[in-house]
Amino acid sequence: MAFILRGIRPYIALVLLSLALYLPGLVPLPPFDRDEARFAQATRQMVEDADFIRIRFQDEPRHKKPAGIYWLEAASVAVFGTPEGRAMWPYRVPSMLGVIAAVLLTFGIGQRLFGRREALVGAALLGASVVAVMEAHLAKTDAVLLATVVAAEAALAHIYFKAREGQDAGLATALGFWAALGIGMLIKGPITPMVALLTLAALMVTDRGTALLRPLRPLIGIPLAAAIFVPWLIAMNQIAGGDFAGDAVRHDLLPKLLGDQESHGFPPGYYLLLLTLTFWPGSLFVWHALVWSWRRRRDAAVRFCLAWAVPSWIVFELVPTKLPHYVLPLYPALALLTGAALVAAGDGLVTRLSSVESRAVFVIWALVTLALGAGVVALPIGMAGRFDPVTLVPLAAALLTAAIALRAAWHERVVAAAAVALVGSVFVLAPTLQWVLPRIDALWLSRAAEELVARSVPAGTRPPVIAAIGYQEPSLVFLLGRDTALIKTGEGAAFLRRHPDGLLLLGDNLQAEVLDNLRRAGREVRPLGSVRGFNYSKGIWLTLTLFKPVPASPDSGGQNMDRTERPRPSTGPAG
Repeated sequence: MAFILRGIRPYIALVLLSLALYLPGLVPLPPFDRDEARFAQATRQMVEDADFIRIRFQDEPRHKKPAGIYWLEAASVAVFGTPEGRAMWPYRVPSMLGVIAAVLLTFGIGQRLFGRREALVGAALLGASVVAVMEAHLAKTDAVLLATVVAAEAALAHIYFKAREGQDAGLATALGFWAALGIGMLIKGPITPMVALLTLAALMVTDRGTALLRPLRPLIGIPLAAAIFVPWLIAMNQIAGGDFAGDAVRHDLLPKLLGDQESHGFPPGYYLLLLTLTFWPGSLFVWHALVWSWRRRRDAAVRFCLAWAVPSWIVFELVPTKLPHYVLPLYPALALLTGAALVAAGDGLVTRLSSVESRAVFVIWALVTLALGAGVVALPIGMAGRFDPVTLVPLAAALLTAAIALRAAWHERVVAAAAVALVGSVFVLAPTLQWVLPRIDALWLSRAAEELVARSVPAGTRPPVIAAIGYQEPSLVFLLGRDTALIKTGEGAAFLRRHPDGLLLLGDNLQAEVLDNLRRAGREVRPLGSVRGFNYSKGIWLTLTLFKPVPASPDSGGQNMDRTERPRPSTGPAG
């Protein structure tokens, strides 16, 4: 460990660990529904239209979130791809870089709070956590949001400890804090200011004073944050008309605060319940670290991390709308506390590691590890009805990680156990993302539909316009093109009148009704093929059939349609 801690070696080690976890899967994974596909398609349209103010998914405005992430994704596409391309990875690069930046900034904070060894362990645990790895692969706001939160907290930590020493951290640090808040608002509205300002409020309460306010220079800083965020807000109000900011609050923020928006409502305690999985592999010791931290809450460094994590965690638990990644901006604080507790193990880590409670936590963590490995094996069997030999790699890694880390933890070799868990996470997650998930065709119904269209359209001809009924996921628009129509059951005949050479992609959940409507409208179609897969957004298996219009026979009376053989699904398990 001493060798790695010298000079810039910790930064290099953290970048290498991050790349080992984030590069696998970045290219082969198709677009995820629904948020990632919506963000990517809206970015593509922004570039195609050279309109970097309006945010639209097809013709639907998407102004619930600010434009910052779209600008970053557009810049990435300009460097690594083209808007005409179907590759998803250029849109994901900002997310990958955002998590890497957050990991390095976490190391920087940890050095200031605890020391290099504690910082390295904590930053590595953050970077390897399941939720951070997943967000690094998704082209949406949360990974870059994480970087802005950690940047703001890093500036605040520097100001806080300088103030405790009776010194001023300087104008640059204060401006960095407010700039991080402004950029955070441009990425995802109020989340970065909320976390940072709750941290500040908690520190002022625990330290019983307002000494932090002056070195923060709010009279200069607040205008700086506003200068970063407000110009886009003004431009949107002018373009969209009306009270854009008020509409965003009423139609996006308030529904999340007051109800379970989009059926994502869970009771308080949801994030604590998921912590063993979402913070894996660092969850091996996170519960011990929390007890250790509470006992040392008078220590300034520990107090800062608790002020970062606890107030915002309470807010997230109380808000009805919940998703596992919402608390990701608080994980750097948990990771640093865990790193500090592990390094301080000789000083008495928490409740004794040999206690029944501690060993119960270790066993639960081992079971979660084994469940991850077994789940990777079971996924292609359940989804595609086949065993994938590649899944033996993450399974073996999970078995070895659970056995070796558990043994080390049992004998109180806590840093060694954490190191084993980190290495194991690479061999569990990287093969899963690079090889296992992309090869499960049943998971990627839009990709299967794109391949079906490609097989059905003669090479060299102009791609037809596709209308989808019964399956309307945003990834379908990203893969088939902006003109893809997501229409209702009774609109098939009108679509074919507008697009005589268009194709209909029908889900078997509505296919009979659509064909009956077409028959009554005097339209005839014939099937070109079908695919079957799992629509995980709705939790249902679905067969998609591609239909082509055919000239109506004057005396057929729609009978050709009745004699059309319905194609068998080409993918997915029976039933």
